[in-house]
Amino acid sequence: MTQFNITLTEEHLHGLFTGDGRDKAFTKLLETIFNQVLLIQSKEQIGADPYKQTDQRRSYRNGFRQREFQPGSAH
Repeated sequence: MTQFNITLTEEHLHGLFTGDGRDKAFTKLLETIFNQVLLIQSKEQIGADPYKQTDQRRSYRNGFRQREFQPGSAH
């Protein structure tokens, strides 16, 4: 089983524990976690970090585009 190390900023944590913008902070926190998990999964599937050429590389990827997490969105 893969172990994930998720990196959070002080801003994410501060927003969660203060009353101001708690919903927005939680959404940003989830967005950060999901993006990091997806990046780790793509590295495992491809067999290399982005832009790295290795003998173990099993595939290629076309890249990605930045998108914001939208709660309740079906896409």
